[in-house]
Amino acid sequence: MSHGVNGTNTTGGLNRADGTARRYHAAVWDEPLIMEQGAPGRRGTVPPGPMEGAGGGDPLPAGVRRTTPPDLPEAAEPDVLRHYLRLSQQTMGMVGISLFGTCTMKYNPRVNELLAARDQVAEVHPHQDDGSIQGLLEIVHRFDLMLRELSGMGRFVFQAGGGAAAAYLHACVTRAYHESRGELAQRRDVITTAQAHPCNPATAAAAGFNVITLPVERDGHPSLEALRAVVSDRTASLMINNPDDMGIYNPHIKQWVDIVHEAGGLCFYDHANFNGVMGRIKAAELGFDACMFMLHKTFGVPKGGGGPAVGAYGCTPELERFLPGPLVVQTDSGYERRENPEGIGRVREFLGNLPQVVKAYSWLLAMGADGIREAADISVLANNYMEARLLAVPGVTKSFDHLTLRRLEMTRFSLGEYTEQTGVTAVDVQNRMTDFGVDAFWLSHEPWIVPEPFTPEAGEGWSLEDIDYWIDVLAYVMEEGRTSPAMVKSAPHNQVVAQIDGSSLDDPSRWATTWRAYQRKNAQRANAAGR
Repeated sequence: MSHGVNGTNTTGGLNRADGTARRYHAAVWDEPLIMEQGAPGRRGTVPPGPMEGAGGGDPLPAGVRRTTPPDLPEAAEPDVLRHYLRLSQQTMGMVGISLFGTCTMKYNPRVNELLAARDQVAEVHPHQDDGSIQGLLEIVHRFDLMLRELSGMGRFVFQAGGGAAAAYLHACVTRAYHESRGELAQRRDVITTAQAHPCNPATAAAAGFNVITLPVERDGHPSLEALRAVVSDRTASLMINNPDDMGIYNPHIKQWVDIVHEAGGLCFYDHANFNGVMGRIKAAELGFDACMFMLHKTFGVPKGGGGPAVGAYGCTPELERFLPGPLVVQTDSGYERRENPEGIGRVREFLGNLPQVVKAYSWLLAMGADGIREAADISVLANNYMEARLLAVPGVTKSFDHLTLRRLEMTRFSLGEYTEQTGVTAVDVQNRMTDFGVDAFWLSHEPWIVPEPFTPEAGEGWSLEDIDYWIDVLAYVMEEGRTSPAMVKSAPHNQVVAQIDGSSLDDPSRWATTWRAYQRKNAQRANAAGR
């Protein structure tokens, strides 16, 4: 993006309140892979020689010794530092404004990262004696108590590596519960909705259940009549999130739970969208038997690159006996890990991703009960402010636009009419928005119920200036799409790479996840081309 002498974008751009455009252009480095750098004999660190065993010679058994040296790059420390610094400069992620709906992308306090990096956390070995990790076990226990207070549940475990893993844990607990009652062969149906997170039907199916998906109706959620029509003595569980990804809260949720319980089924509350109702709703008070919180969303823990994630799973005392062990319990002499004799077995190693539990515990301590409620209020206020501004942008509509009730922490919007008028899609718009230092917005889970969707979520962490700038960028790009659609459809222009050719993503002969595979497949392509 080029700029005039007064800071005005000469290729068309967004003016801020001070009359100047944000001078954004991503860092661009012609950076090779680390495996392609360095030279033979170059070193950053020289490791010590082989240790001699008690009897002399190499202490490693012959069967575990390498016969060839590892294929690693030979590079000096400054080369490595520059390489990864350049990669970090080319990665936008959370450096821009990221109103990432359904994922509650929050600021991750640096103090929590420092705490988790301390030796007492980072260097702990999971096989250490309980007496040597009392501090960590106490944090796990205290955080469990905090989540019990937020949910009304009887106990939480933190093994699950994310939301989908926690949903699968519930499916396994459901299976064990009905099996203990001699009803598993009969209870094969899990009920969910078209607007539930896809992990709910997917994990239920993976656990061997039949999935019944209720359609969303005119009120923005399935009707009680539709639920009653599918509930029977075959019902194993209800698995839903509320509010859903459109920001609509089902006002009949207590009746839903009662209907499923009357039929003998369990009810699971997916709290992915908890941010707007923190401190306001307790799953147990609504009658749910289990719920999950995502620490990497709601509780200020980093989320990126597929993790590190933790799905905190909590349940009522009746289901506690099925939880995976080990469980952390408080005794007269301190804290200890105990197996759960009737539990479903491990869903992940040891106690799960404990450094993330430490970060979430620190975040929740800092927020306190009053801070949690205030954050929820700010989330709802910010969302409704955004909705009022966004609906004033020509071409933006919202899901179920006939509904006048306030949405909660997010609203799903649509560019469907705009796309029909201009041919510019939601993906085109999000690509172009990154040219202004704004992270690409979240669309929606597949399949799309709303055409050309986008689902922003301000949460409690973004300033009014950030929110306004994000909306101003969207409005500018959409107007640009009417006057210069090619500019938008060919975006991004100010990023490290232009539009990515995704044709190879489903072709295993082309993509590679290791250096060895990359070398092999590139050699094969070169040979096929006659080079």
